Parts: sequence; structure tokens; C-alpha cells
Amino acid sequence: MHFLQQMERCIPKEPPENIPWESIEPLLSAVCFTEMKHIQQNTVFHGEGDVYTHTQMVCSELVRNPEFHALPEQQKTELFLAALLHDIGKVKTTRLEDGSCVSPHHASIGSQIARSFLWQDCGLCGTREAMTIRETICTLIQYHMIPYHLLNETQSERTVRRIAAAGELIPHFSWKLLCILSEADAKGRIAEDIPELVSQVQLSELLAEESGCLAAAYPFVDPHTKHAYLSGRNVQPDQVLYDDTWGEVILLSGLPGTGKDTWIQENLPDLPMISLDEIRKELHVKPTDNQGAIIMTAQNRAREYLRKRQPFVWNATNFTRDIRSKQCSLFEQYGARVHIVYLETDWKIRENRNLERSDFVPEAVVGKMLEKTVPPTPDEAQIVEWITV
Repeated sequence: MHFLQQMERCIPKEPPENIPWESIEPLLSAVCFTEMKHIQQNTVFHGEGDVYTHTQMVCSELVRNPEFHALPEQQKTELFLAALLHDIGKVKTTRLEDGSCVSPHHASIGSQIARSFLWQDCGLCGTREAMTIRETICTLIQYHMIPYHLLNETQSERTVRRIAAAGELIPHFSWKLLCILSEADAKGRIAEDIPELVSQVQLSELLAEESGCLAAAYPFVDPHTKHAYLSGRNVQPDQVLYDDTWGEVILLSGLPGTGKDTWIQENLPDLPMISLDEIRKELHVKPTDNQGAIIMTAQNRAREYLRKRQPFVWNATNFTRDIRSKQCSLFEQYGARVHIVYLETDWKIRENRNLERSDFVPEAVVGKMLEKTVPPTPDEAQIVEWITV
């Protein structure tokens, strides 16, 4: 938490005070913060020029906002860090297209860059408090563009409730916090569309309030109805949907060395388990080899259990949403209820556990996995848990 304490001291206590950039830059050196000085932007929307200058302007707008200073101290720190890193993804994504600078997917990529930095370099991992702080920052970064375009979506209420659902697992995150960041982002520029974007943010905030999820996740009546609604099914959010699932499949998620095997032994000793690690041993396939045969074998075994309506555990890293969604889709096709259990531990403890394994994954590979890791969100399954081990 030393990093957070240093960052907290950099936040002006009153709006007129200057932001100490000379103190902030060393704290963010590992995330290539100053590289933003060399990244140009589309001058139509960013007359101020480079991303670093824009970031300075955004942070200045943030600390001028009375709503920011009314927040609890920890949320102020999280929001300030999100503002500092909200466009860090532009360092990797910016390119010239038809003579103009574009930065496609910079928000989602920026959230992953921030997550890796906060996790590995700042030690924000392995405890529920650390996870909450880290994921509040990363979720704000990931969605900071959404309020500008929300009202143009055909299912804007569903979108606002889906994003707000993150608050179930990240209690510091809310649409209110997101709108404060987005408004500062809109104002912290030199452009003609500032009034229009600020208006869009305000209307998005109003929609979130009317949808019952401005300050917290929407209170669905039960997990089954929530999952059906957030998945896009034609149901109402306050409807009580009949749960026709026959039983539960547990999907484990977590980096190598997190302790998934131990957690299963302690909590689900009687359930059959499909373990990708065990299948690799059977087929003599290394973790760094092509995994196609491993996945096919595991899915075939899963189908056998699913046809019998036999609950089981799927034990693998499942560190991205895309990987998880493929398995969840398979399980749900057979009428199972999916329960995702995400496990996390301290980085050093995880490293030691991994190295002690006979089939350890090279740490360079784990580092690459961390760069892509996205913890599961409440809309991915009927039940999603985050557990520290």
C-alpha cells in the first residue's frame, strides 16, 4: 500500500492547488507514463496536442470538481489514478489512418496495461482490499468512453445495468464515479464538442439513476434472472424467471500457482474434476506447446458429464473473458448453471507455488498471461465469486 500512500499525497486537497507532476512521474515510471508526451492525437478533438498534456488537463478538471472532493479518500485516490492512466492505452494503440491519429480499443487495452502495472509493480493483488482498489481503477479506465455514446445504443438500459453489475464484486465502482471521470475527460481538452459530450455524460448519469443503478449494482431478484437479462435475453430486469437449470458446473479461473488444486481439494473434494494440467500429463503435452488437443479432450469429457447431468469442476487458468465464454456457452447449452470461481493470491506466493510444481509454467509465460488477464465479471455466469487464497 506504500504506492497508494505516496499517490494520495499527490492529490490536491483543495481545487486551486497545483498537481505535483514531478512527484507523480517517478511513481508511474514502470507503466511508461511519460511516453504519452510523444503520442499525438486527432487535433479536431484534441487541440491541446499530445496525450500527456490531455492527461494533465483531465486531472486538473477532476480536482476542480466539488463532487470529487466529496468522495471518501480511497475512492478519490482510485479515481485520480484512473484519470492519470485513462489514456495509457494510446501508447500502444495510436496509429495514423488517412492522415489522422486514431487509437482503437485504447480503453480496454489501457485497462489491461494498468492492471498488470498495479498488480505486479504496485503489489495490488492477493487481498480483497487490494483487488477492489485495482479493479475499481481498471474498470473506470475500461468504460470511460461509454457515457459519451450510451444513449445511441439500442439497449442503453441493459448496457448501463451490465456495467453497473461490476459493483457487485467491486464495491467502490459505480456509474456515478464513472461519470465524474468521463466529464473530466470531456472537459480536459481543446475542442468544439466539449458542451455536447458533457451533456451526453449528464444524460447517461440520469439514465443510470432512472435505471436504479447510479450508485450501485441493480438489485436483480435472483442470479438466474440477472444472468438471463444481462446476456441479452428478452426478459425484464424485475421479472422472476423460472430457473430450469438441472445443476451446477464450477469453472475455476486463476493464474498458474494461485492454488486452484488445493482450493478444490478443500472445498469440492467429492465433485469430478476436469483438469487441463492432468490431461497435459496424460497426453505428454507441455504448457508451452499447442493446446488444441488438450482443449478438445477436456470438452469431450465435459460433454459426457453434461449428458448425464453430472455436476463437475473445470480446472484451468481461464484468464480471459473469451476463454471463459467458450466454456460457459458449452455448459449452458446442456442446461447447466455456471458458477465461476476466480482465485487470486499474492504475486510472490504465487511465483513460489508455481516454481515448486513439477510441471511449472515459465514465469515469462505467466507474465504474458497477466498482461491479458481480466477477472470474471458478474454478467458472465449465474454466479461469479472472487476469492483470495
